[in-house]
Amino acid sequence: MVTYADTPRRHGTPAAWRCCLPSGFLAHGSSRDGSRTDTVADHLRSVAERAAEYAKAFGADGEARLAGLLHDIGKYGELFQMRLLGQAEHVDHWSAGAWLALQQFRHAGLAAALAVQGHHIGLQRIDKAALVGLKPTRWNSAMHDQWQLSEPDAGVLMRRFRDDALDLVPPNVSLYNPDEKKVAAMMDVRMLFSALVDADFIETEAHFKAIDSEKRYRDPGPTLDPVRALEQLFSYITRLTSESKGAAVVNQLRADILRACLEAADGPQGQYTLTAPTGSGKTLAMLAFALEHAAKHELRRVVMVIPYLNIIDQTAEVFRDVLQPVFGPEYVLEHHSLVGTRGEDDVRDASEDRQRELSENWDAPVIVTTSVQMLESLFANRPSACRKLHRLARSVILFDEVQTLRTDLAVPTLAALARLVERYGATVVFATASQPAFDHLGEHVKKWCSCGWQPSEIVPRELDLSIRARRTKVEWPDFDVPIEWEELADRLAGEDCVQVLCVVNLKRHALLLFQRLRERLSTDEGLFHVSTSMCPAHRRKVIEEVRQRLASNQCCRLVATQCVEAGVDLDFPMAFRAWGPLESIAQVAGRCNRNGRFQLGSVHVFIPRDDKYPSGDYRQAASVARQLFVTRGGQLDLDDPTLFQDYYRQLYAFARPEDRNQPLSEAIQLQDFVKVAELYRLIPDVAVNILVPYDDRAYQELCERVRRDGISLDWIRAARPHTIGVYRPKHDAPIRRWLEPVTVAAARPTEDWFVYLKREHYDYKTGLNPPGSMECLIG
Repeated sequence: MVTYADTPRRHGTPAAWRCCLPSGFLAHGSSRDGSRTDTVADHLRSVAERAAEYAKAFGADGEARLAGLLHDIGKYGELFQMRLLGQAEHVDHWSAGAWLALQQFRHAGLAAALAVQGHHIGLQRIDKAALVGLKPTRWNSAMHDQWQLSEPDAGVLMRRFRDDALDLVPPNVSLYNPDEKKVAAMMDVRMLFSALVDADFIETEAHFKAIDSEKRYRDPGPTLDPVRALEQLFSYITRLTSESKGAAVVNQLRADILRACLEAADGPQGQYTLTAPTGSGKTLAMLAFALEHAAKHELRRVVMVIPYLNIIDQTAEVFRDVLQPVFGPEYVLEHHSLVGTRGEDDVRDASEDRQRELSENWDAPVIVTTSVQMLESLFANRPSACRKLHRLARSVILFDEVQTLRTDLAVPTLAALARLVERYGATVVFATASQPAFDHLGEHVKKWCSCGWQPSEIVPRELDLSIRARRTKVEWPDFDVPIEWEELADRLAGEDCVQVLCVVNLKRHALLLFQRLRERLSTDEGLFHVSTSMCPAHRRKVIEEVRQRLASNQCCRLVATQCVEAGVDLDFPMAFRAWGPLESIAQVAGRCNRNGRFQLGSVHVFIPRDDKYPSGDYRQAASVARQLFVTRGGQLDLDDPTLFQDYYRQLYAFARPEDRNQPLSEAIQLQDFVKVAELYRLIPDVAVNILVPYDDRAYQELCERVRRDGISLDWIRAARPHTIGVYRPKHDAPIRRWLEPVTVAAARPTEDWFVYLKREHYDYKTGLNPPGSMECLIG
């Protein structure tokens, strides 16, 4: 390996390496067609101006320009130039720029320094010792994973920088304030980092795609036209209403909620909640709010955040139905990933897929994404996960089914979103039928972001939703009289349960009840099972068949887990629900008489003899619901919003979310970006993804492709509908015998992706049932 001592003279007469390069100091190798070279000076100027353009939306253009000018200044070093010739490796070209930002501008250069340092290796830590370690005279390769500086004398780099007619202008003000609350301060650094890394990606890509020495930029995504989009939405809603089979009272309720959203959209930017019953048209009403609000405040995009993968396709399809006929296929971007924000820097595609391009930095006016993709990005440190964040400035961010937010992540999450509102001109809306009392966490949120969390409710009380939305009668259980699965199966098989939904807490409960019910009916006709043991394509097919049978008044019995509760549009006349968290019971009630076709739907809550729950948080919420049930005399009114306020107050008092996840809180306090990214996980690392043999043809094609080419983002997108998640099995678990690890480059196996090899273990009714390994099934 070439080291400093081996390099030619660093200044003075031209060094020998310069004779081998076309035009002095180069930022990259030649473009793919060989027609263009990219000098360091040209690259720094281009990235600086683009980063400034991106950061202008939140008033940080000067600081972003500074970061852009410094991010690759280390490429003026001989060792980096030799790396371009293949004569050196493991060369650090980013730390010099980070050190110069600190040296030249001290605290005012701190955010730029962190962004420059992280543009290849990810954001690190705001720590004096770590930052002083960037100083070239203190450089120790052993402390920097054996990376060696491209040039140990920062003064040499600055002279070459100025020789190219470049100069540094101090920013008027820095985004980063060391006295700011920690979540807010870290968000400020990430936003600057986002503008820098996205600009760097775009400019580098344009260089390598050059044709005849001219950079070739990707086409920008369309811009939001909220007025025309709103007109399209109104036309769509009018058509839906004219075709609706729902009761007049339900249609009027939906119209009133839409009107309330439009009126609230005329208000100031800020934090909002939308509390409305299931089946009340929240999804389209939220979109109407966003478009009207964007038109009034000249906002740039709408981001719809959805908790579950099984809902995102449904919502994205609705948004495309509304907007695509006028604006084309690039107007609505659907972005999700089974691995959240993990691994995105390591998995690359050779394809130049337009959808992938737009997903990389959310360059679209309407985004539909998952909670995992959105929220983990707010706490990420990797360039690929963070590069889209600058697009959130001056956006409307809508969260559906927000009750699914993990309690132990609630306080830092609210703080990060509050900062987007406070500093970056975003508006955030939390929508659900069972609104969590997050405002009661407001003082705890202020520990991390000074503005706290105090949202305004969109729907006025005078609409009396709790009375008008009453479409079910709930039969509550006697906790002293639990029911056996056999007895429940007998009841569900009765003639009065021809169309019935039954939701239980665990996959094994759903499987057991389905089997007992199958035995009693002696047929599979009209009998269905839905759980996450089934891949999304399988679940989607079953749910569509269930809808068709309900619409045609055919026999339809569905046994399911919680995966049908949030966002799945079903309308049964009767529903059963095992005792669980109060919001889960309410969600099942929302799948009963959803469209008001009956005078009252019938909801039966029961206590199974095997009264087990999926996780500690879920079990805790079920326990709080039980306490509330007892204190209210054994009767609960699911349509009373004060019920959920009491429930969440008690849950937060019991669960103490502000004290949960101490390791994450400590990492935030230390402003350790690496550790925070590791610890902020909506889906724990214990989960792995398994390609299952549901659709033989798709399974065969995906197996052949990944065995031949290895894993890629394109392959993950294609595999997603045919994949299930399970807990990472122990090394001696029987399921290990039937798992083939998916490989990446150089045939290295991944730790998170597998192919399931035993086709006979995947049942056409119940999904994957690995013998002897049911404990690894999530939920």
